[in-house]
Amino acid sequence: MSESTYVPPKVWQHLEASGGQFSKINRPVAGATHEKELPVGKHPLQLYSLATPNGVKVTILLEELLARGHAGAEYDAWLIRISEGDQFSSGFVGVNPNSKIPALLDRSTDTPTRVFESGSILLYLAEKFADFLPRDTAGRAETLNWLFWQMGAAPYLGGGFGHFYAYAPEKFEYPINRFTMEAKRQLDVLNQRLAEHRYLAGDTYTIADIAVWPWYGELVRNNVYSAAEFLAVHEYPHVLRWADEIANRDAVKRGKRVNRTWGDEAEQVPERHEASDLDKA
Repeated sequence: MSESTYVPPKVWQHLEASGGQFSKINRPVAGATHEKELPVGKHPLQLYSLATPNGVKVTILLEELLARGHAGAEYDAWLIRISEGDQFSSGFVGVNPNSKIPALLDRSTDTPTRVFESGSILLYLAEKFADFLPRDTAGRAETLNWLFWQMGAAPYLGGGFGHFYAYAPEKFEYPINRFTMEAKRQLDVLNQRLAEHRYLAGDTYTIADIAVWPWYGELVRNNVYSAAEFLAVHEYPHVLRWADEIANRDAVKRGKRVNRTWGDEAEQVPERHEASDLDKA
């Protein structure tokens, strides 16, 4: 049915799968669909994830922390295959009742601490290791401003622009135009900020950059939705400069490979349990 003739029913019902290639992972109810415990490795930090933009945020931060000598940031990264429903297991739901990756279990605390939502995980780790989050009031506030900006803005980019432009089984002009306009507005917000500052929070690389880069940085580098030409990303030179600078960091190169199961085989590290796992591929 075309968008011009569709009339919403009085009461919506989930009668058939919808949403294109992601139809099998979306449902209108929460909770576990099957019993399965999560695996546990030898490190205090247990990450359950996939190398989507949200998952990559956490592995990048963990690799950055290790690069700075925080030995306590060693971690096991277990693969959660969302297309196969791993996120609906009883074990995963116990760590994240929202059934979304990434999810972190910190077993170094007296009682294991669960942390879910990527922004919450970044903040938790930055505070735990006292790094990548400025300690002065102004710097901390600016970092958190941009961290929470990303958490609020990315759904318009991913579930909005990305879904209707790249993944929707049918292409309709209205939603593509609506979310393209918002994606470009967001890129302009970043471009104006980065015209005056090296990084989002100022002169220091922080969890704000780590949160935003896998979405917007990779978008302008044409690694998300293959939409760089469509979005005319050349209009955002400061975002491009920032995106390329971060992409060249060694820890970023390592972190983006963890829990990856697609693309160039040399870039795939489905699970990571030792630093050397990233040297084997």
